[in-house]
Formats: sequence, C-alpha cells, structure tokens
Amino acid sequence: MNRLYKISLFFLFVFFAVSCSSKSNHQTAVSTKKSTTAQPNIVVLKDSLEMPGLHRKRQIRIYLPPHYAESNKHYPVLYMHDAQNLFDVTTSYSGEWKVDETLNSLSESNHLDLIVVGIDNGQDKRMTELNPWDHKKFGKTEGKEYMDFIVNVVKPMIDQQYRTLGDRENTAIMGSSMGGLMSHYAIVKYPEVFSKAGIFSPSYWAGAGAIGFFEATPAAKDARLYFYMGAAEGGPMVPNVKKVYQSVLRRGHPSDKATLSIVAGADHNETAWSNEFARSVLWLFQPVH
Repeated sequence: MNRLYKISLFFLFVFFAVSCSSKSNHQTAVSTKKSTTAQPNIVVLKDSLEMPGLHRKRQIRIYLPPHYAESNKHYPVLYMHDAQNLFDVTTSYSGEWKVDETLNSLSESNHLDLIVVGIDNGQDKRMTELNPWDHKKFGKTEGKEYMDFIVNVVKPMIDQQYRTLGDRENTAIMGSSMGGLMSHYAIVKYPEVFSKAGIFSPSYWAGAGAIGFFEATPAAKDARLYFYMGAAEGGPMVPNVKKVYQSVLRRGHPSDKATLSIVAGADHNETAWSNEFARSVLWLFQPVH
C-alpha cells in the first residue's frame, strides 16, 4: 500500500510539472507575440481585388485622414507599393514605414491630409510585378499588368468609394527599391494619371536598359519628382540615381520640380525610408502658387 501511495504521488508530481510548464510556455508565447502598430484610421479591404491578366488577387490597405469620417472634404491620393510594410509591423517582413503615424502627425502640424492606398506586394511575384523589364534571373516582366491593375481597377474603385480628388494634379505614386523603379516608370508612362512620384532607392540595376529609357523618356514637365537614396546603399545604387537625376535635368525638367535627397549613413531599409517620408510628402504636395 505504501508503495502504491508513493507511485501515485510521483505521477501526480509529473502531471503538475508538465501542466505548469505548458502554461508557462503558453504565457511566454503570448507575451512575446507582436501586437499591431496600425493606427485606427487604417482600413484593410475585406475582399482582395482580382488582377486582370495575372490570374491572382491582391490585398489593398487604405489610410484615411484622422477627421475623414467627420468631414465632407475630398482628399489627394498617394498610391504606394509593398503595403505590408507601410502601416503595421505585424504584416511587414523588414520593418514598417510608419506612414499612418507620420501622416496623423502632419495632419495636425502641417494641415496635410492625404488618402494613402497601399497595394500589397506579390511576395514571390514581387520581382516581376514591380519590374517593367524582363530579367534573366527573376523572369518575364509583369509590370504593365501590375500598373494596369492600379490604374484601371484600384483607382476607379477608390475614387468611387472614397472622397478623393481624382484628377492627376492630386494623384501621386511612391515606392522604394523595386517600388522606386516602378514609381519612376509610372510617372513617365501614365502622365494622365499621376503628377507626382516618390522615387525611393530605385533599383535601376534590375531593368536592362532602364537608365537609358529614363534618359530618353522624360516625365511631363509639370510632374514633381522626389528622388531619394541612402548614401550607404551598396553597389551601383548611388551612382545610378545621380546619373538618372542629372539626365532628368539635362532633358529640361524644371529644377524646382525635381529634387534628389542623398542621406549620409542611410542604408537600404524601411527605417531610412520612414525617416524620409514626411519630408517627401510635404515637398510633393506643397501648394502650387
């Protein structure tokens, strides 16, 4: 009887220890889980949108100005690539731009109110969707279909469902890296849609003949072009953006409508782009006198 009692106590102890360990591990997992950093004025569309010609769908994330619900105002619109990295650390894969926090602050301090429409990247399709040119490593371009999706599907839906200023004067596009390359392409190829572009850390290396294309194909003279590059970005990044920017000016683009910001010590990442975002939107959307 005494032996059975000891065996029972042993199994009871083991059960208690395993139970406590399980609870402890669960509590640790819960406590280390990242919580959303998206502000309350971020809208994630319930239904993804079909991308014609690409046989896939895409999530859209929207930033609305802080007082959108209480006003009857119509707002300029900024279209941005890589939406997973714009508003929320839990959806990003390498940090976030903090677009929502920055614009909430600018709404109060500078009275700048924008709608931002973020288009999720296609993950494994990102390098083809955001490239207007074929690439021997990444594959055949899907850039035209991607931009047609923004221009012919996303923008009409946004203009219909939200209070936008839908004319080209109030419509901008912005992105970084491959998104910077695509934003420069968009301002050149869709001048009737976009009048402003934020061209952050553009990956001109990814498009065979990209630099020659931009040297030979200028944007509309009234387009506002904000070029940005971190001085610590490697390879040909800094020389390429300097070359393209100088060619833009040589082709006669007004110097007050094109600017190049090269930031000392800044690398190729969301932290650097986040730090530049406020300056860029204030310049792009400054009132025309």
